[in-house]
Amino acid sequence: MEIIPFKSSGISEKEWEEFVDNSDNGTIFHTRKFLSYHPKDKFIDSSLVVLKDGKPLSLLPAVKINREGKNILSSHSGASYGGFVYKQDLNIRDAFDSVEALLKYAKKQKFDAIQLTAPPMIYQTKYSNYFDFALFRNDFVYLKREISSVVQLDVKKEELLSTFRLEARTAVRKAINQNIEIVETDRFEDYYAILKKNLKMRHNVNPTHTLDELLKLKKMFPAKIRLFGAFLGETLIAGVCNFSANPNVVLAFYISHDEDYQKYRPVNLLFYEIMKRYGEEGYRFLDFGIFTVNMEPNWGLGRFKENFGARGIFRDTFYKNL
Repeated sequence: MEIIPFKSSGISEKEWEEFVDNSDNGTIFHTRKFLSYHPKDKFIDSSLVVLKDGKPLSLLPAVKINREGKNILSSHSGASYGGFVYKQDLNIRDAFDSVEALLKYAKKQKFDAIQLTAPPMIYQTKYSNYFDFALFRNDFVYLKREISSVVQLDVKKEELLSTFRLEARTAVRKAINQNIEIVETDRFEDYYAILKKNLKMRHNVNPTHTLDELLKLKKMFPAKIRLFGAFLGETLIAGVCNFSANPNVVLAFYISHDEDYQKYRPVNLLFYEIMKRYGEEGYRFLDFGIFTVNMEPNWGLGRFKENFGARGIFRDTFYKNL
């Protein structure tokens, strides 16, 4: 077992992508293609490949960051998730050996700490806590345990509405009765204007991505990044941009609505239709994303997501000083 930098591994970007595509838990955020949309000088790429008998056993997208004077080997800062990507047949010994190889490498390279944010368990095809256990037994601690809201999509479409709370069911019917139409659309400019206004008004922040970056990502992943809009006639009044993270999970990345049309309850109908469509396409979960920041809950946001039948699961960040 050995661990080496991706850049000197002899493994091509195509081979990296194929490994992620055929892995048990890889996501769009682990691909070189996704990570490459960032400006080349924004991050110091430190991605690693774990080899067993000379063949890739697992991959680790990573960057070098400096925080409070410490050099930290971290899950890639340009992605929602990081952590080890591995095949379905990985066993507990492989997980331990991978973590121990990572520790040996990081110490040799004079890193002061390691920080890893793994995808929640729903992104796995075969559920396993092998890596969590291996990290914990090697004295990693939880830097934070955020709560991500998740909806199971394995329900019959005619039963889906019954999984919503009464308030959300009423809002869906109200939107239908007011002739709101849900359509997959490419009107990103209109949607982004609503999104930017929303975030500025509610949180005084801008979206994580610029419009140009979002359009670039859409062009790179046309089938995986999809915008669904709620329309009143020809007017876009709400939208949700979804990332198909892997074959199991779709991530609702940006949710936005025009406050002037709130009475039509477009977001409720949006999620009802989105859940139906992705469920029919074979996805098992909709990930609403976290409603905690540094483990502080946003109670209102949590309740909003629970209206659609969401429940909370951990999104863990592990940390170890070296």
